[in-house]
Amino acid sequence: MALIGTLSFTSVSRKAHAQHSDEVTIQGNVVNQAGNLISDASVRLEQEGVLERVETKTNAAGAFAFTALPTGHYLLSVEKSGQKSHATAVLALSKGDRKTIDLILEVPGDIQLNSTDSSRPPPQALEFSDKPNFTIAGVVDWTAVGGHGSDSALRTSEDLARETLTLKPESSRSNGPTLPSSAKIGNESESKLIAARASAPGSYEANHQLGEYYFHAGRPQDSIPLLLAAYQINPTMDDNTYDLALAYKEAGDFSRAREQVRKLQVHKDSADLHHLMGELDEKLGDPLAAVREDQEAVHLDPSERNYFEWGSELLLHRAVWQAVEVFRDGTEAYPKSSRMLTALGTSLFAGALYDEAARRLCDASDLDPSDPKPYAFMGKIDTAAPTRLPCIEQKLARFVRDQPEDPLANYLYAMAVWKRREQPADNQDLEQVKALLTKAVTIDSNCAEAYLQLGILYSSQRSYEMAIDFYMKAIKADPELAEAHYRLGVAYDRTNEPAKAKQEFMRHDEIEKKQAAAIESERREIKQFLVVLQGQSTGTTAQ
Repeated sequence: MALIGTLSFTSVSRKAHAQHSDEVTIQGNVVNQAGNLISDASVRLEQEGVLERVETKTNAAGAFAFTALPTGHYLLSVEKSGQKSHATAVLALSKGDRKTIDLILEVPGDIQLNSTDSSRPPPQALEFSDKPNFTIAGVVDWTAVGGHGSDSALRTSEDLARETLTLKPESSRSNGPTLPSSAKIGNESESKLIAARASAPGSYEANHQLGEYYFHAGRPQDSIPLLLAAYQINPTMDDNTYDLALAYKEAGDFSRAREQVRKLQVHKDSADLHHLMGELDEKLGDPLAAVREDQEAVHLDPSERNYFEWGSELLLHRAVWQAVEVFRDGTEAYPKSSRMLTALGTSLFAGALYDEAARRLCDASDLDPSDPKPYAFMGKIDTAAPTRLPCIEQKLARFVRDQPEDPLANYLYAMAVWKRREQPADNQDLEQVKALLTKAVTIDSNCAEAYLQLGILYSSQRSYEMAIDFYMKAIKADPELAEAHYRLGVAYDRTNEPAKAKQEFMRHDEIEKKQAAAIESERREIKQFLVVLQGQSTGTTAQ
């Protein structure tokens, strides 16, 4: 693999100085985990789609710079004497961009790459001395621009960002202080607890235990008066205060929940409290405060869960490259975490690094081949990406082989096979696609997307009557599937039924308009983070 000197990838480095302001610069410093600047380190820059790499050395002050670069997607890394950094993605899409990235050398052995425990933080390397090279400085309105293709990829990216949140355990923010009475009250009947409180209504224990019983029984509204009474009797009991905060949260009273957490934070600090506060801030419409709470949680406890939640918050609010950075750190620290790799793949897809996104999702599926979630993610990015992606078809083939009665497995593999078809379509491939899609709808009669694809397949063979039947089944399974209405209209037009075609086209337009309005509403509600990199002013949004 070629290593060039401090030259750029193309002849743009030889442009006149007057044009230099239109070119990209990527610069920064190299430090160790103690924050000391490192000289004579090898810094490597790779551009997506370009085989050649650019390499330079840091100067005596630990600084490096790549100048006169074209716009594009880059990966930046550093190595010296066996120490190296993780690869950092850099997106430079505007002429004149100046990206400042600090790289941290890591000591070999600090990160336990062979660890099978995804919940225990590895030593030293996760002490969070490597502060992020970005700051979330504010929020701005998110507006989408671009043609149909870019909007399709954007929609997929936004959908996957929201689905990434579903990878969190439901109780991910509820692991608060140890509750010593939980085991005891688990064996107590409700009637006994009620009787104990009736005989001693001023007892802290009687109120707390009955309140906790109701909370764990899924009755937060019933638990609140009791936990509040216990708090008023003895406000120094942190377990009860935390329970009360959780009860308020589950009951939807986020302001009172946040008030209780603040009372706890007056005299104690923990990652769990910052996580809970972050969730409440998000619920109360303050994502800026939420992401700062998540970052502080990682600082206090760099666990797999905390890294994941911080990265998820960044991704949700379109701080794509910062999410990539956090998830890269998380996957290096917890290489056996399937959800971390899945989230990293989602973030890379959002940054249009499609090949690397596919590889990370394939890695995630290898950790637990029976888990359908990575396959669902890779199927969506494979459909939305403009080209075939590496490894995905192979992994989806394994999915359907291991779980032949799973309709999702059959559908996703069918779509992967269909994407690699040649023009004109290979008959053997089409028959395989047809068989897989047919099996998917046989297993699940509500698999609207599979019905739609069967309709498209038969329409491509000019079997319009069969296509119409499948389009109608798709609409029956999902009346809001806009594409099914449009393609049904086309099929009616081909069979000389213009009135029916017009009706379907009108229905398609109505659904598209309604869905576009819903998407824009969601984008307005989910603000985009304003990201400032080291060395930038707060008026600059990092990409």
